[in-house]
Amino acid sequence: MAYLIRGETGDWEMVIGLEVHAQITANSKLFSGSATDFGSEANTQVSFVDAAMPGMLPVLNQYCVEQAVRTGLGLNAAVNKYSVFERKNYFYPDLPQGYQISQFLHPIVGKGVVEIDLPDGTTKEIGITRLHMEQDAGKSVHDMHPKKSFVDLNRSGSALMEIVSEPDIRSPEEATAYITKLRMILRYLGTCDGNMDEGSMRCDVNLSMRKPGAPFGTRCEIKNVNSIKAVQMAIDYEAQRQIEVLENGGVIKQETRLWDPAKGETRSMRSKEEAHDYRYFPDPDLLPLTLTDELIARIKATLPELPDEKKHRFMGDYGLSLYDAGVLIAERERADFFESAAKGRDAKLCANWVLNELLGRLNKDGKTLSDSPVSAENLGGLIDRIADNTISGRIAKDVFAEMMDSGTTADSIIDAKGLKQVTDTGAIEAVIDSVMAENPQMVADYRGGKDKLFGFFVGQVMKKSGGKANPAAVNDLLKSKLDG
Repeated sequence: MAYLIRGETGDWEMVIGLEVHAQITANSKLFSGSATDFGSEANTQVSFVDAAMPGMLPVLNQYCVEQAVRTGLGLNAAVNKYSVFERKNYFYPDLPQGYQISQFLHPIVGKGVVEIDLPDGTTKEIGITRLHMEQDAGKSVHDMHPKKSFVDLNRSGSALMEIVSEPDIRSPEEATAYITKLRMILRYLGTCDGNMDEGSMRCDVNLSMRKPGAPFGTRCEIKNVNSIKAVQMAIDYEAQRQIEVLENGGVIKQETRLWDPAKGETRSMRSKEEAHDYRYFPDPDLLPLTLTDELIARIKATLPELPDEKKHRFMGDYGLSLYDAGVLIAERERADFFESAAKGRDAKLCANWVLNELLGRLNKDGKTLSDSPVSAENLGGLIDRIADNTISGRIAKDVFAEMMDSGTTADSIIDAKGLKQVTDTGAIEAVIDSVMAENPQMVADYRGGKDKLFGFFVGQVMKKSGGKANPAAVNDLLKSKLDG
């Protein structure tokens, strides 16, 4: 179903393409040996190459190249065995060379595809146009002095992958689903940590508006949007802005705009440059990059099971719903935890405990799965005790809470607190007889047709047994005695 915006002159449709800049996970930069640690003191991770000192020559980092190839394969994209680094010329205070080493005519990765999962349970394929490698610029700092700006070159020369989508996205929801899935894939591959709050993944939004079925309109580019929420807000705002301009007889200027999170609006930065404005030309200090079939095959052999493959397997092998499978595979660590806990057990029951009890408690405590006091093995042990009727589901929640607080096993808590479920029918019958003897009028009322009182008797029996009586046995025996 098309996502349309109603304006004064009728419906409008968004056309969106995203350019995602993902910093490659590597210990050193693209063309130098400088470190890439986030949060280091300003200008402490800068070599002569990064600072563009005269006579310094770039040396390509082979590991970064392999990470880019790995990402291309993970995006079901064509890896180009021949690619070229070019100089993209522009001036900016935090770009010491006066140009950025990037790729233009011959990128390392060509066309691919990403499958996105939408809120209504459907999926959609978003095309990848290209992935090219480039070095990052430094960072201008404007909030340390009232009249001066400072430049931090720690980020200068860090290896980036620019992943460019086709203009296949038609709504803010599709845009956020795409970024979410792309970040998930990069994290599974280990090629980018996806930490948008640290700037290691940033997004440029290209958006235009058109009447449904009409040719593409003039697009504007919104630069460096650094959170998924901000991407959605920027799209919403920019779409309305363009509609107002067009419906008032104006013309959209192709330009680069900035997202202002404080004001919740986009504003003009400069007219949009074309490729020729950057005077691209092959970098004379770097030979063309040629990859071998053997290298590509070796990297392909090391790829993990990727999110969509895992999602479909969870649904097929474990009988999980699309929603549950989607939440479990959102993080590779989460999926691995679930599989470890579910091995040889009721997978749906395990999924419920991981999603509802474990993740809910961790979220409440402000912890991540890696901080969990309950291991996958110990959660599996708790589920075993539910399955073999040692404890009821209600008691299991109390045991789990104790496990989260103490980090101990379910068995040790059950034994120490005497929580084993009573399955002896004789013992349960004795409790039922006692409850019925204490409530003769209720028994008479039930037998007189007040069926809803059955729940009262179940509650009394469970209370009298300290919650240890097997619920199924209580229901069967109680019904037999009350109806007798």
